[in-house]
Amino acid sequence: MPGLEDLYREIILDHYRSPRNRGELETPPAVRADGFNPLCGDEIIVYIDVADDGTISDVAIGGQGCSISQSSASMMSAAIKGKSVADARHLISAFKGLMSIHESDIGGDGSESEMGIDDRSFEGDAFSIDNTDDVSLGDLEALKGVVKFPVRIKCATLSWNTLAQALDEVQPG
Repeated sequence: MPGLEDLYREIILDHYRSPRNRGELETPPAVRADGFNPLCGDEIIVYIDVADDGTISDVAIGGQGCSISQSSASMMSAAIKGKSVADARHLISAFKGLMSIHESDIGGDGSESEMGIDDRSFEGDAFSIDNTDDVSLGDLEALKGVVKFPVRIKCATLSWNTLAQALDEVQPG
């Protein structure tokens, strides 16, 4: 499905060229977490500010690295802003589920069955995985092709692991 792959590539490049929520937040009150992938040198800094009601009131990202790591961080920041800590944790699980390697997802011709789309459901622009309480991934769906390149999965998940680290500092558990 070349048209869909081109769209996904454009979404990734858009987030890489114009990252959302790029910058820093004052710590405290924000929490800062640093992530580093020694295999390729990608660096991610995640700042989150959580309101008293448990909502992520602000998020900022920093760092440097490949287009996959930086795009994933940008998409992640846009997806969690305004969400509750619990919703952010569900989103982390959903994204990591999307990034898990399944033999049928690796290689092939990029057809829907090769990409594992048949066991997922679509609702408009929302993307959900059956085992994650219908968590909407939106633009993050563009990164699902990364599973065809296992060495790049760490690039895509670096910001998510760093976010989990920050959330643990805000609210353990």
